Amino acid sequence: MSSKPIEGRMTADAQGGVVVFHIGMRINNFRAVRSWWPVAVAMPRMLKELSRDRDSGLLGYRLLLGGPRLMYVVQYWESLEKLLAYAADRDKEHRPAWAALNRRIREGKGKVGFWHETFVVPAGAHEAVYINMPAFGLGEALGVIPVGRRGDRAADRLTTV
Repeated sequence: MSSKPIEGRMTADAQGGVVVFHIGMRINNFRAVRSWWPVAVAMPRMLKELSRDRDSGLLGYRLLLGGPRLMYVVQYWESLEKLLAYAADRDKEHRPAWAALNRRIREGKGKVGFWHETFVVPAGAHEAVYINMPAFGLGEALGVIPVGRRGDRAADRLTTV
């Protein structure tokens, strides 16, 4: 993310639908490094692989911390089909990481937690505003445009309201 704010009111340059995918882990026992460390380092490898492949469908992502125990990623995808195709592809990083995660969760007896949520958001059902902010979130993934080009109010930008 660029640290230079873009002056004024901007919105994401989003024309169609988008898939928002949240995925993360919770460290339930810090001393059980063998349970959580491999999980923590698998995600950056997958994100690197996806970022190198322009056809993967990943539009952008943000790594976040939710306190000392929780790490998660917000991802923006161009379609559910591309997200699911990546998850199922036996030649990509995800499949072995998923198998290893499941094994560690079983063996670790609660020492590491895992979660994900998927939101399929149709065109017109999402909006964003960024005021004096660097490109961020969906705006970072798709680019930003002045708010006036999509409507001055959130209700104007949401066509399904």
